[in-house]
Amino acid sequence: MSCGLALAVALSLTDPAVAVSAAQPAWQAGDPVAVADEPLFVDIVARAGKLKTTAEGWAGMDLVAVLGGPDWAAFRTDALALAERDLQGHLVLKERGVDGDLKCILRGISEDIPVRLTALESAATPEERASALSELIHLFDDNVAVITAPPQPEV
Repeated sequence: MSCGLALAVALSLTDPAVAVSAAQPAWQAGDPVAVADEPLFVDIVARAGKLKTTAEGWAGMDLVAVLGGPDWAAFRTDALALAERDLQGHLVLKERGVDGDLKCILRGISEDIPVRLTALESAATPEERASALSELIHLFDDNVAVITAPPQPEV
């Protein structure tokens, strides 16, 4: 059994959305990748949208106060959970044999979320914090956009 398959099985035991997504038919070369209606990916879009809205609400605020409060702790936990879901989405697509941008983008987002959170937490000036927050907002927006974009055939 491949490591990826073992991981997908383990993840599927903990989250029914992963199991439903993993059970989709195998992808064939040339098929567009359309996952926006699958439970795992619907969940990713909802989580990313919620986090984006929350982060947008912090724009223009004193982020030092936000970063020291309970709202930040909950936000950080939710963002890291989103990163885990993005990695699950990557693994589901990998197990299906999907060879496309979405698989790679989901992995990249899953790796980038913790980096962006740390950048925001370690920013030394209001300008750096505003920039880091903006980058985090764009990352959440990209997370939604790559999943909900209409599939395009291979050219």
